Parts: sequence; structure tokens; C-alpha cells
Amino acid sequence: AIFMLNIIILSAIIFFMTRTYIQQRDRAAELLRQEQAKSERLLLNVLPASIAAVLKEGDRTIADRFDAVTILFADVVGSTPLSEELDPVEIVDMLNEVFTYFDAVVEKYELEKVRTMGDSYMVVSGAPDPRPDHAQALARAALEMRDFCDHLTIFQTGRLQFRFGMNCGPVIAGIIGHTKFHYDVWGDTVNVASRMESHGEPGMIQITQRLFEILQDDFICEPRGTIDIKGKGPMQTYFLLSEKNQ
Repeated sequence: AIFMLNIIILSAIIFFMTRTYIQQRDRAAELLRQEQAKSERLLLNVLPASIAAVLKEGDRTIADRFDAVTILFADVVGSTPLSEELDPVEIVDMLNEVFTYFDAVVEKYELEKVRTMGDSYMVVSGAPDPRPDHAQALARAALEMRDFCDHLTIFQTGRLQFRFGMNCGPVIAGIIGHTKFHYDVWGDTVNVASRMESHGEPGMIQITQRLFEILQDDFICEPRGTIDIKGKGPMQTYFLLSEKNQ
């Protein structure tokens, strides 16, 4: 009887030890899955999904050439004097509201935000995932961004406005950094898009002749005329006004 009792007690101890081990193992596995999911979300917050997938496969240089993309730059006009009038929290809240909306538009049209720098915002369409409608998709996004800004009270006062610039063409794109990753694009196409913004007009979307030729069948564009672009010389430019049939 004592022997059987010892067997029962030993069996109970083994059972509870095994159950405890399994519970701890499952808990550890769940915590590991949660951390992996968290890391995945953080990675996707800073990198395109297709680039993140490649990066996870191994440590290598990621750089590609894309022959047909469209680039957009958006920048605030008049933020420097306004920053002297408003509380820093008000400035940050305002930019956060605008850029949060821009982020939603970028996601809606499946574009890629490259970066924000101060009060500047940059988007690429057609990289890292090529698409035939890269120009049209970003043009629609730009119009939504412009319209959103037009309806904000602080922009309606005229004290603060956004300027938009767009261009299309080939670029080089890749990953910069090893600990703080950054997906970026380079090339003359990018430089000209930046010039379209900096040489543009407040509240307007200025585009190049090359982009106009792609968009003219689907969008209403107004010729601005020939303007002297820093580093490029005289260029014919247009203002993107709206989409046709709307």
C-alpha cells in the first residue's frame, strides 16, 4: 500500500512538473511570437514590405534601378515666421495632423513615403514595387493632399501654405544604414522634383513637361510657362489642377 502511495505521489509530481514545463514553454513561445510581431511592425514602419522581406533574408546591399517612377515633394511655405508666433506644441500638432493625413493618402494609393524632414514630405510611386500607373496614382494623391491643406483653418488664413512639386523618370533606390535603416531614392529625377517644389507657388502642384505628357489625357493641367530652374536652366512647367471627369 505504501509502495502504491509513493507511486501515486511520484506520478502526481511528474504530472504537475510536466504541466508546469509545458505552460512555461508555451508562455515563452507566445512571448517570442509577440516580440517577433512587434519587431515586424517596427520594421514595416520604416521600410517597404518587399524591402523588409529581402533584408530579413540576409545582410547584403540593397540597391536597384527603376526606369519609371514619379516623385513628389511637399513643403510648408511660411513656417519660419509662424514658428515665432506659435507655441512649439502647436507647430508640432499642426504638422502631425497634416502628415498623418498624408500618410493615410499614401497608404490608400499604395505609394511609399520616403521621408519627412522638418516640414518637408517626400513620396515615391513605382518603387520598390513597379507599377504602370505610377504617375496617375501619385497625381491623385497630390490632389487629395492639396485639397486637405486648403480646408485647414491655418492654411485658409494665408499665413501657412504647402507647395508641391512632381517629376517622373528613372531613379536609383536602396537601403542606407545598418542600425537605423532608411529607404531612399537618388538621381536627377529626384533633384528636378525637388526643384519643382522649391520653384513652385504656394497652394499649387507644379509638374514637369515630362510628367505633363503622361498625365494630360486624365488630368487638367495649366501651363505656367518657361521658368529658370536652379541647376537646370529654363524649363517648361505646368500646374496640376484636377482630375478630368470629376
